This record gives sequence, structure tokens and C-alpha cells, in this order.
Amino acid sequence: MALKKYKPMTAGTRWKIGNAYAELTTDTPEKSLLEPVKKSGGRNVQGRRSMRYIGGGHKQHYRIIDFKRDKHDIPATVKTIEYDPNRSAFIALLNYADGEKRYILAPQGLQVGATVTSGPNAAPEVGNALVLKNMPLGTVVHNIELQPGRGGAIARSAGTYAQLSNKEEKYAVLKMPSGELRKVLITCAATVGTVSNSDHALQSIGKAGANRWRGIKPRNRGVAMNPVDHPMGGGEGKSSGGHPRSRTGKYAKGLKTRKPHKSSDKLIISRKNGKKL
Repeated sequence: MALKKYKPMTAGTRWKIGNAYAELTTDTPEKSLLEPVKKSGGRNVQGRRSMRYIGGGHKQHYRIIDFKRDKHDIPATVKTIEYDPNRSAFIALLNYADGEKRYILAPQGLQVGATVTSGPNAAPEVGNALVLKNMPLGTVVHNIELQPGRGGAIARSAGTYAQLSNKEEKYAVLKMPSGELRKVLITCAATVGTVSNSDHALQSIGKAGANRWRGIKPRNRGVAMNPVDHPMGGGEGKSSGGHPRSRTGKYAKGLKTRKPHKSSDKLIISRKNGKKL
């Protein structure tokens, strides 16, 4: 991926670091794989605001992504690499040999014209989807299932991947993007490779208006509110604040939010800090 540094012609371009989109091959999506997206503006069915700081934004269509990769043993040719406004990763349009078209998450290095397949007998090559038990140790994967046939749920955002570090009788051990070591059923499927657009985190939007294009409204700080509106509000001058917490009083830093004695605890070997649960 290539980043684009803008000349400071305006205040909005002075700090802007954008995406050059060098990998993309078209800006016209496949119409048969589009669905409308209705914006709520943060309002519920009664028309009352239930989520703050949401509103406006550019009109978008949802691209139907094949997270299951359940079209087995039918080769598909990569037709285009495209931008998706609904996610940080790029997507790839596949043309299957039987005429069907599907979008998948584009792995890093996947080129137009390449052939990809899915199924238990697929080769462990970039873009192919197969079960974890048929992959060699050390394979880098993304779009990983947590339950067989349910569809990929882990490592789907730009630049993320997990690594297959061990295989046991029933489980495969994966090193997650967070550094966590976790067991996943060995019959779960995953796609080989790293998710595309790896430099997404290095982008700088340059101005507040770019967030308005994304449907994000300005968020005011709790310390700038009154005590009736926020636990961190009130006080004279800058004497307000205290321990960072949410509007409902939950600590924002350091509080563990994972449910204790969760059923999946037995599948986690070590957390991202190297400690066991």
C-alpha cells in the first residue's frame, strides 16, 4: 500500500496523510452485490436520539461479502480489487467458473487475474480458504471462523492476521492479532494471507470535516459538562475531572469488562499480556 502526503495548500491538507489507493483497479462496484444502507442518525424507531454523535455522512451502499467461503472446489478468478466504504480493508471481486460473482476480503498481494479456491482440499496459498487442520504450522491466516460453517469472525480489519502456532487433537492454537494465544476448533476454516491495506492506521484525516463525511459528529468532553450531565463535569476552571469514566460512571481505564467465568475461558491459553485468565 502507498500513502499520499499532501502539500499544505489549505489548513485541512497541512496534516493530511491519505491513501494513494494504488492497489485498486476500479471504482465501479458490482451492482448485483450491493444493498442499500439506511442511516438512522442515531435515532430509534420512535425518532428519539438513542446514540449521540451520529449524523450526516455520505450516502453509501453495503457490499455483500462472502465470509463463509462455502463454494468449495470451484476455481474463481480475481476480477477487481475495490474500495469498500463499510470497512478498512479492500475487497476483491471473484468470478467463479460457474458464472457466480462474490466479494471477499482482499489479502495483501492478491493480484487481478489470480485464481483462488476454497474447500478442505485447497492449497495453503494466498487467497485460498481451507480448514485449519490442513494448513502447515506457521501459516498466516485471516477471516477465521470460531464455529465451523458460521463464517469468518476474527482478523478481518486492515492489516490484521493470526498465525497458526500449534495443532492438537481437536483444536488449533492461534496467535491472535492482539498477541493472545487461543484455541480454535481444528475444523474451522480460515483464509491464507494478511488482510490488505496494512498502512490504514498510518493515515491522518487532516480536518474535522472528514469525520463528518463519515457520519461522525463532534464529541464534547465530559469535563466540559455540568455535574448533572457527566460524572467528570462541574467545578471552577479546570478543577473538574477525576478518574476517567463514562457518562454512566464506568471506569474508562483499567476496568476489566470481560464477563468472569465465561464459557470460552478454557479456550484461551494466555491473554495479550502473557498472563493466563
